[in-house]
Amino acid sequence: MPTELAQQQHDGPLDDGARAALAEQGLELRLVPNADPERFRAWLQAVARGFLDGERNDEQLQAGFDRLAQRRLVGVFDGGAPEPERPVATFASWVAELSVPGGRGIPSVAISSVTAAPTHRRRGILRSMMEGELRRADELGIPVAILTVSESTIYGRFGFAPAAMSGHIEVDVPRARWIGPRPEGRVDFIPRERFREVAPGLHDAVRLRTAGEIEMPDGHWDRFAGTRPDAEHPEKLRAIQYTDANGRLAGVALYAYRENHDDFARSKVGVHRLIAETPDAYAALWRFLLELDLVGELTASELAVDEPVLWMIGDRRAARLTVQDHQYVRILDVPAALAGRRYAVPGAVALEVSDPLGFGEGRWLLRSREDGSASVEPWDGSPSDATLVRLGIAELSAVYLGSVSLTALVAAGRAEASDPLSAARVFAWPETARLSFWY
Repeated sequence: MPTELAQQQHDGPLDDGARAALAEQGLELRLVPNADPERFRAWLQAVARGFLDGERNDEQLQAGFDRLAQRRLVGVFDGGAPEPERPVATFASWVAELSVPGGRGIPSVAISSVTAAPTHRRRGILRSMMEGELRRADELGIPVAILTVSESTIYGRFGFAPAAMSGHIEVDVPRARWIGPRPEGRVDFIPRERFREVAPGLHDAVRLRTAGEIEMPDGHWDRFAGTRPDAEHPEKLRAIQYTDANGRLAGVALYAYRENHDDFARSKVGVHRLIAETPDAYAALWRFLLELDLVGELTASELAVDEPVLWMIGDRRAARLTVQDHQYVRILDVPAALAGRRYAVPGAVALEVSDPLGFGEGRWLLRSREDGSASVEPWDGSPSDATLVRLGIAELSAVYLGSVSLTALVAAGRAEASDPLSAARVFAWPETARLSFWY
């Protein structure tokens, strides 16, 4: 993402409305300086408490300080509390490029580390922080906000909706039987440090192909590879790479064993990351993992719900797939967001959008063209050649990445459409949206 926009988002002032609303309760909204270790450590201890973790030790605090240096950190402070410098609520955000349908990326504000202390519940603290930071993003012209959530019931009130689902698979390895491609090339073990070196380039090479992915946040690669000082049991991780017949690196994976003491021939393997730049790399890495000796069960998460590997095994019932919500999206600027993606079919949709926070409220005429591009303009009256759709900003955000069908939302009473199928065709995308990690 453009450095200037990221810097503006990081350094910008706090929202006056949010600050005033909290001040009425005797609370103070502050930016937490990234360069101040003591204030940062108090903020991170509050984050750990909010997610029910234990107190961070010095090594963990330093690792957090190193990896979160680029995020905008916000805290709410209670001067009357026994620890007035430890915030009672936290919020972090940064500008990230969100992949959207059509192999494109648009600016988004990614949100994380949202907590409120149980001593300060039901006081509107989260609402003040969230609305204030969304207003700040909107003022900067950032068209969407995104987050992954611990509690799925919280964020709908702010216009967020799950737009990319996550698949989790459990595979009975002896029963599965590989029937997929057997590419030339080779799979080899590599040090975790080598994985850490090459994985970022591979991720950046493939992430724009899949709607829902984002740039990897600072510090995540060291967390995956176990190469940061506070890593827990990094010795359990094993790294592999695939090089094609010409010797070109095209994929890597990380996995770990868990021994089965009741049956040593049925150990468990968890796949932590698999990045494939080519179909051959994808097939070769998955084949290696599904043909490991002494393994009875393989698990992997943050996959696409239609992951190709499910069609590469001889017994589909050897794999159990579960699905949950994952990448949440909140459109702030409707015209910019809709014009930023591509569309699989031409069409015209007249949107009446309601937005409880006002950012996306309005009537918008979307016209997608044969080349996949689209124009989005305000409209009045009733365009005779367009399908009319009435929906809230959360519902529009849900269909934005192309994997949630508008027909399902109409059937659920979450949207209205004069021709649901026609409108759904416009928003649908042939490749399933996914996000391959949590942030």
